[in-house]
Amino acid sequence: MNDLRSASLVAAPASSLAAVANPLLITLAMVGLSTALGHQMARLWGTSAVDLLYLPAVLAAAALFGLRAGFVAALGSALAYNFFFTEPIHTFRINRPGDLITVAILFLVAIVTSQLAARMRSQARAADAHAARNSTIAGLARRLLSCSSREEIGAVACRELAALFGCNAVLVAGLPEPAVVAADPGTAPLTLSDIAAAAWVLESGESAGRGTQSVDPAEWLFLAVRSRLAVVAAMGLARDDGAAPVAGEHLPLLTNLLDQVALALERTRLESGMRGVEALRERDRLRDALLSSVGHDLRTPLTAIIAAASELRRGKAEPALVGTVASEAAKLERYITNLLDMARIDAGAIRLRIEAVDLVDAVSAALRDLHHSLVGHSIDVSIPDSLPLVSTDPHLLHHCLINLLDNAARHAGPSAPIHVIAHEKLGDVILSIEDEGVGLGAADASPFDAFARIQGSDQTGGTGLGLAIVKAFSEALGIEASARRRDPCGAAFMLRFPRRATLSSAEVDNGD
Repeated sequence: MNDLRSASLVAAPASSLAAVANPLLITLAMVGLSTALGHQMARLWGTSAVDLLYLPAVLAAAALFGLRAGFVAALGSALAYNFFFTEPIHTFRINRPGDLITVAILFLVAIVTSQLAARMRSQARAADAHAARNSTIAGLARRLLSCSSREEIGAVACRELAALFGCNAVLVAGLPEPAVVAADPGTAPLTLSDIAAAAWVLESGESAGRGTQSVDPAEWLFLAVRSRLAVVAAMGLARDDGAAPVAGEHLPLLTNLLDQVALALERTRLESGMRGVEALRERDRLRDALLSSVGHDLRTPLTAIIAAASELRRGKAEPALVGTVASEAAKLERYITNLLDMARIDAGAIRLRIEAVDLVDAVSAALRDLHHSLVGHSIDVSIPDSLPLVSTDPHLLHHCLINLLDNAARHAGPSAPIHVIAHEKLGDVILSIEDEGVGLGAADASPFDAFARIQGSDQTGGTGLGLAIVKAFSEALGIEASARRRDPCGAAFMLRFPRRATLSSAEVDNGD
């Protein structure tokens, strides 16, 4: 049984005796027991202290059953003391003034004592009720903390309130057409009158439905779930037998519980808004970085193209100038492609076309498209013939390979070799592109971050977008992209195709 169910709605009785016997009979029995003890004491030591024996009975009666029982105990004690222990014995007459004073003082002390005991009992019951209510509220708040959506909050709130009050519960939200967010049990039969009552609560913030003056024909009692600014939902309660779902003395507790639900709903709304703000901030950061990248990194190839074009116009069309124009134009085309790819990644517009791909062909196509950028570098390709085909999107893989090869060419150093190595390990296919440049430094812990520049980028150029595109495309393809330092120098960037993305010969034949 959960915490909310186990927490009492009202304080438990101070003693279980009140539930099994008549409090008046128990009170008189305690007075009789005190009288019997008084007879034994009187035979041994006289009656001087007998009156004190009645005070425990008065205290017990007041503490167990309240002020009324304490008063009965006080009156019974005074009469019993007068009847059994004052002269003349077994009468209610008092001959000696001292006995009269003793009986009067006994009665007064018993009355005062019973009032104090009854007040302590009442305060204890109030404290127990307050603690039980706080425990109930804290239990619901603790459960709501783990909820991250309006539907989860509604499900928890309905389940706990239904268990606590022994009724059905439903959470309704939305205007002008209220909709059920959650219910316990799962299907909440709401009539048109119930929906009208929920709409009234959402609009006015006042209770409506059964037991209220607003939309009384409704079967459900709806109460406002109100945040600091507005009514965020309406909680409906109903019993299968048609009785009032919540007793009047329990309404303050229900109100406090609904406040916790409102706080949870407001928290999820603010968290959702914060996520939206963070997304906008990140988008603004990317936009600013893109503008900075365009202004900084596209200026150099544009200047080279303009200078080469000017020389061509003068009739000095040397092959080197033509090669410069072609090379720098290819760089511009790659930069613009990277910018467009980043826009596609940010917009979530990547669409996959999966097919069987031979890594030999994929690497050859990438090398062919980058032949101007790879001039002066020796390319060492080591891909065994036995390597299985991989199941991937060839277009996205082509972009990954181009960016990795271009990155290697820019950081490998003039005429330094570039190694393209592929092998199979434990069913996975690993394609590695390695250079012999300056390698990865301590500041390059996340070289795949957008606009992250590997050490030496200031001399070699680059927008910092290429590796971020590799990371985004590889994640979309289910490929693991990673980087490491290469011994004795340089860096290695790996694409790991998992076993599920590799194709055996039989699978290729069946596909054909």
